[in-house]
Amino acid sequence: MAHNNQKTLIAMKKAKTSLEKVMKMIEDGTYCIDVIQQNLAVIGLIRSANTNLLEGHVNHCIKEACEKGSKKDIEQKMGELMRILKVAQTK
Repeated sequence: MAHNNQKTLIAMKKAKTSLEKVMKMIEDGTYCIDVIQQNLAVIGLIRSANTNLLEGHVNHCIKEACEKGSKKDIEQKMGELMRILKVAQTK
C-alpha cells in the first residue's frame, strides 16, 4: 500500500484534528449547526482519504494483477473492488 500514502495520511490527520475540534465543541455546548458544519468537514476529509486509497488500489494493485497476475488473481481483485464499491454506495 505504498501508493498515495502521504496524501491519504495528511487527509486522515486533518480529519483527526477536526474530529477532536468537534468533540471539544460538543463538550463546550457550541451551537448545533456550527458542530454539524465542522462534522461535515470531517466526513469530507475521510471521504477524500478513502478516495485516495481507492485510486491507489486501482492504479497499483489491480493494474499489477492485470499485468502480472493470473486470471484468478484478477478475478479476486475485481471481486474485492466490487464489494468495496457496493459498501460505498450504501453510505
